[in-house]
Amino acid sequence: MTSAPDQPLEASVRVVWSQDMLAYDFGHGHPMTSERLDLTIRLAQDLGILDGPGVELAGTGIAADDLLATVHDREYIAAVHRASTDGVIDLDHGLGTSDDPIFPDMHAATARVVQGTVDSVLAVWAGRAAHAVNVTGGLHHAMPAAASGFCVYNDAAVGIRALLDAGAQRVAYVDIDAHHGDGVQAMFWDDPRVLTVSVHETGHALFPGTGHARETGGPGAPGSAVNIALPSGTGDAGWLRAIDAVVPAVVRTFDPDVLVTQHGCDTHVLDPLTHLRVSIDGQRTAAELLHALAHEVAGGRWVALGGGGYAVVDVVPRSWTHLLGVATHQPVDPQTVVPESWRALVQERYGRRGPDLMTDGRDARFSPWASGYDPADDVDRAIRATRSAVFPLLGLDPELD
Repeated sequence: MTSAPDQPLEASVRVVWSQDMLAYDFGHGHPMTSERLDLTIRLAQDLGILDGPGVELAGTGIAADDLLATVHDREYIAAVHRASTDGVIDLDHGLGTSDDPIFPDMHAATARVVQGTVDSVLAVWAGRAAHAVNVTGGLHHAMPAAASGFCVYNDAAVGIRALLDAGAQRVAYVDIDAHHGDGVQAMFWDDPRVLTVSVHETGHALFPGTGHARETGGPGAPGSAVNIALPSGTGDAGWLRAIDAVVPAVVRTFDPDVLVTQHGCDTHVLDPLTHLRVSIDGQRTAAELLHALAHEVAGGRWVALGGGGYAVVDVVPRSWTHLLGVATHQPVDPQTVVPESWRALVQERYGRRGPDLMTDGRDARFSPWASGYDPADDVDRAIRATRSAVFPLLGLDPELD
């Protein structure tokens, strides 16, 4: 067994960013606009987070086809190249749909996101950084042979594969996007070295329609997939209760060398594509929980990725700036006033003022699972379904642990 490298200094945090990352953009009117990335980084800069001690702002190159082929089919990679250079639509590979329209240099744009995540996980694994953040990443729907759900290449899956190839014995992936992390789950469905955990709105109401509690991993890896499918309308108290009731227990038992997390912020009540009712304050609390869990179980080796989130002005920049603050050990006080410089930029671009504060005014409190199960509560029933389905496979008691 290969042991993990020594833990680096707490202040060493790698943040993936360069203007090149803005190229991953499906065009005017598409929800996956790179404006959300630009506004996030500008807000974090205006708050001084990226200038903090030990924070490295790092650009990245374009992932080679051989690296992409560790999780993607060669034929699919070739199809993405053709779409990028010659404009060839290939619906068999999900290229040219309304979700994933083709655009010039699409291959280079998304392969750069992949390289950013791979650079990040390897920096953390080698001990060159304690934590790493790639808000441009988290493209969790891409499948081995097809684009899906705004995702062309699956950077999270390539990053996890790179960790395994570098000597990691166990990698835990926790996805708190409103949509099920189906692509990452599919790629490691029967691999006992990878635990995939997804907390999402039920597939009965939301794309991609998967992620039910009964999905618990392949025959060679029972219990390696954990899914909490929450009812539409779930707010902070229920969402955080669900995370707390399942995620720490399964991750602790799995005992990973590295924790990789996906922080899609489309769980927010203002998101135009989903139906959950989480606040900025709830999302910040979840980031803090996962950060603490990384320190508890993985020696602090934590890589945080972006993901979904389509309330471009009011949600994404604040949510991911809080994530950056947590990861760089410079947590932003929720009562912090949003800098006037950033709000002026929003006024110039969108003709309106951005949010005033780094909070939605919620306290984001929740009752832990130990407080008791309410069979009349839809969230509690969803939690219990997950615990009943997967806890015994991991040697846990669904009633006690």
